[in-house]
Amino acid sequence: MKTIQPLGERALVKVIEAPTQTASGLYIPDTSKERPSEGEVIAIGDGSTLAEKLVVGERVLFQKFAGTEVKLDDGLYVILADTDILGRIIEAEPVKRRSA
Repeated sequence: MKTIQPLGERALVKVIEAPTQTASGLYIPDTSKERPSEGEVIAIGDGSTLAEKLVVGERVLFQKFAGTEVKLDDGLYVILADTDILGRIIEAEPVKRRSA
């Protein structure tokens, strides 16, 4: 299996594809799908300022048309500059409402 180590101020992110079905059960055709903008951090370059803020394995949001796409054995990846990563995705617990 191939692997890529990003250099400088870059990060390697595995693209997470959007679901092909809506919550109501409708299927989205390939021609209507948006380009994915969510992924999992696989590696961070040694000159990156992200190394202090992100951890390998975290999910992040990135700009839709940023970076360079790379296809490897197990999927689609994108090499992004630090400035192309917009934020991390944090799974929040649902808010519990009090009964009146």
